[in-house]
Amino acid sequence: MIDFVGKRYTFFLVSGVLILVGIISLAVFKLQPGVDFASGSAITLRFDKPIDQGDLRTALLNLGYDQATIQKTPDGDFFIRVREISSGEKESLTAGLEDKFGKVTVLDFYSVSPVIAARTARDAGIAIIVAAVFILTYIAWAFRKMPRPFRWGTCAIIPILHDVFIVLTVFSILGWLLGVEVDALFITGVLAVVGYSINNTIVVFDRIRDNMTRGISRDFATVVNSSVLETFTRSLNTSLTTLFVILALYLLGGITIRNFMLVLLVGVLVGTYSASCIAPQLLVVWDRGEWGRFFSWLPIGKRKS
Repeated sequence: MIDFVGKRYTFFLVSGVLILVGIISLAVFKLQPGVDFASGSAITLRFDKPIDQGDLRTALLNLGYDQATIQKTPDGDFFIRVREISSGEKESLTAGLEDKFGKVTVLDFYSVSPVIAARTARDAGIAIIVAAVFILTYIAWAFRKMPRPFRWGTCAIIPILHDVFIVLTVFSILGWLLGVEVDALFITGVLAVVGYSINNTIVVFDRIRDNMTRGISRDFATVVNSSVLETFTRSLNTSLTTLFVILALYLLGGITIRNFMLVLLVGVLVGTYSASCIAPQLLVVWDRGEWGRFFSWLPIGKRKS
């Protein structure tokens, strides 16, 4: 038997450390914007013969692409981002590379103008804000028969923001280490993570509501802990089966969906954690009026849990 409620400040400390790392990472390394957000052209190339990434960079430099970003995929292909180019310039680029390396196959090519990139970034932010507002409203309505229903909605929204921030942190670090970029599919993945996270949280909240209705205990913390224990196996099994599928798609799918799968992979992990270890614990903190201790960042206080 795991005392989730008793360990709530340990969970908060773990999340606090992750958030602190995220703040530092995003402030120092930021996110590496892909073509969808920074404008330019992206092209994925496959060479018939193995080539070195350094030689490819030199060839691009000689062709006039001195600021090209190059990523080698696990399949041996190359994802290249350059300034915005036309279809004709793309043909000249591939012809120049063929002269040096032999036959080149273009697997994917697309361009985004600066205006479209700025609009995409703005719309992405609006989409996440609108989703959070609707989720808050829905949770408050769904739990309207419970005391202070907006409390339940707020305690569901905070873990979602927590999950999204950790995803951003992971991509910030990967962008610094491996040059991983964020694009429109990244936003799609983030919204999918929001949906998955809120689904797990609602399952736990619904069990808390049922146990309160049944009156299994007068102590709210006991009700919450029992509810988390009753739903933990279900949440873990659902997450594991989902992760197996995501991992298979990440390893076997094409490069165009790899970052999307990576968002889901990280999101499912942190969403499972927050649904059991953060969201219900926030309800207990609010019920006991422990916000002062919560913001003191002390995992072990003088008062008993």
